[in-house]
Amino acid sequence: MQVPFVDLKAQHRSIMDEITAKITRVLERADFILGEDVERLEEEFAIFCNVEHAVGVDNGLSALTLLLKAYDIGPGDEVIVPANSFIATAAAVTFCGAKPVLVDVDPITYNMDPLQLENAINWHTKAVIPVHLYGAPADMNPILKIADKYDLVVIEDAAQAHGAWYKDKRTGSLGDAAGFSLYPGKNLGASGDAGILVTNNAETARRVRAMRNCGQVAKYIHEFAPHNHRLDTMQAAIVRVKLQYIDAWNALRQQHARLYNELLADSGVITPAVSQDAQSVWHLYVIRVSNRDDLKQYLTEQGIATGIHYPIPIHLQPFYKDLGYKRGAFPITELYADQCLSLPMFPELTVEQIEYVVDAIKTFMVNTDSEPLLAPYNPVETAAD
Repeated sequence: MQVPFVDLKAQHRSIMDEITAKITRVLERADFILGEDVERLEEEFAIFCNVEHAVGVDNGLSALTLLLKAYDIGPGDEVIVPANSFIATAAAVTFCGAKPVLVDVDPITYNMDPLQLENAINWHTKAVIPVHLYGAPADMNPILKIADKYDLVVIEDAAQAHGAWYKDKRTGSLGDAAGFSLYPGKNLGASGDAGILVTNNAETARRVRAMRNCGQVAKYIHEFAPHNHRLDTMQAAIVRVKLQYIDAWNALRQQHARLYNELLADSGVITPAVSQDAQSVWHLYVIRVSNRDDLKQYLTEQGIATGIHYPIPIHLQPFYKDLGYKRGAFPITELYADQCLSLPMFPELTVEQIEYVVDAIKTFMVNTDSEPLLAPYNPVETAAD
């Protein structure tokens, strides 16, 4: 059996007629830049996130960068981000001229540790970017409480968490603003690069809307920094079709994750955990195992595609050597970078495919010297008891 890591072809087959109709209408109107579908997507996505404003941009990194600029964050400022994330989270800070300050993550959820956050705050700190990693919301209440205490802007990196919930709110509506990637492989993806940001702050939305289009508040009146980060109308049209299905697709991902959890319970690998206040949309299903690379190779030989997110932490990337972090600075992030393995996860995944993947993992664990990992102590669940 062949099990792909993600199957975009299967997704597109199910909605091809709707996508084709949308593309045809864009071609007929020829409104390729900031056209009708961009405006409609912004309205619909704002409603989806239960916020006042959404602004379409060319990718998720641009969404975060423009938001930081809209809040006047720049040279001399510091922004706190989790070490366990894709490099774009820190890059957005760099691109607005500020300094990214990294913190380690919670050993259970792999998301930003609020205690580490507060310890990293100083007079230069202006904002914090919690990441809803793998589709699971960060523990936002303590993060928001700390941010309020120190008057920090909170920008959610929701690139992997379209439609996720924290308590009774969607991701995107929790902080001051949020950036989403619409990269093709995301839960809600375009057919090329795309992104969108959301906020309840009208002035923030106005600034970003201008900056994405050469800083214009009206044609040839450039009030803000003249960036060019516009969302293509064609991509917006495609995403509008998929937005109608995202909740149903996320429900299938949640169903798959439950089955993975059940079948892997006695396998010797560590399965993912989610904060008791959060509802993940399972952009990724990530296990931990001591000999990750050997397991990955074995699964490849069985026709099972897997991924590694992220093998080299941000602070050990060559680009960020000038930040001065050394190996050992963030022990949880570094340990998990060597242990994490992302299993196949997409809505069209079948029960038979999941069972095949789990059987292969169990066979590997039984027939190798793989040392079972101990699940770390979970203070959240213990406190709840």
